[in-house]
Amino acid sequence: MKVTVAMSGGVDSSVCAYILKEQGFDVSGITLNLYKPNSPSCGSLQNIKDAKNVCDMLGIKHEVIDMQNDFAKEIIDNFTGSYMSAKTPNPCILCNEKIKLGLLLEHTKKNGIDYLATGHYAAIEKTAGEFKLKIPKDKSKDQTYFLYRLSQKKLSQLLFPLGDYTKNEIRNIAAKAKLEVAKKPDSQEICFINTTYGDFLEKNIKDFQKRVLPGLIVDSKGKKLGRHKGLIYYTIGQRSGLGITTPEPVYVLRLDVATNTVVVGPKKEIYSRTAQITDINFISDKHSKEFRAYVKIRRMHEPALATVNNDIILFDQPQASITPGQSAVFYDGDYVLGGGFIE
Repeated sequence: MKVTVAMSGGVDSSVCAYILKEQGFDVSGITLNLYKPNSPSCGSLQNIKDAKNVCDMLGIKHEVIDMQNDFAKEIIDNFTGSYMSAKTPNPCILCNEKIKLGLLLEHTKKNGIDYLATGHYAAIEKTAGEFKLKIPKDKSKDQTYFLYRLSQKKLSQLLFPLGDYTKNEIRNIAAKAKLEVAKKPDSQEICFINTTYGDFLEKNIKDFQKRVLPGLIVDSKGKKLGRHKGLIYYTIGQRSGLGITTPEPVYVLRLDVATNTVVVGPKKEIYSRTAQITDINFISDKHSKEFRAYVKIRRMHEPALATVNNDIILFDQPQASITPGQSAVFYDGDYVLGGGFIE
């Protein structure tokens, strides 16, 4: 069987290729040039070189595809647009859906490749003719939160070999195989930002000075407490960097685009039991309109028990800082059911 491995130049995808070759697959490697050459990960000339070196060592073909225009349209534009709409996006989720496990998967299938494999820490199971997305062996590296938008069709065409390993085991395999990237540090989560979010947005939002304007900071009753420098610099739950003095600590509760206002309040006010979601995706074609599930509202959130009814999530216990733009992902034990964007 032929498999193409999406290779970033890091240890995970490199070991992914090594494991599959050892298992007898006809393996090739492919690296995406997604962003500017000086970016810390996507399009980094060093990372492309590292990926090629690993492929040369393994004796497999390596290909580089330029998807900078697609990445700019699908990911960067969405990222900046979300901030302009007072949302806090997670670009890795869309990048997996649209680019890595979207356009790249289409490319591999058009070229007669049976599977696309990646170095994600996740697992795929097939039970009773249905594919399931499962939390990996190394729960500390679990990346299923970023993969909830997968479909049955895509899962049937994907391989996640690292789901059965811990990160330490992967590094040990890399060392024993004498891969040059064995000790290479992990990449940061948002690969196209090597400065502050504010600096990135200032450089990438058109007519920034005209569109991002200062405004009022008020409490939940409308009392004026100070001024903010632009909504893009703030996110739900933020405490530091508000530039105001209050008798007790306050946190960002809401960002009001209509009035260009940052609303703040005490810690108890950042909690809520409800969330509305949009653009919902389910892993399985069989699902109920109303069901119980554990729900994660951000990558590092402890899953919380809730009732999901169509586009409304009702948590059993109030959750802190439910943030528009992030994703709410549903879990049944170790299995991902689906999720949607918090509206």
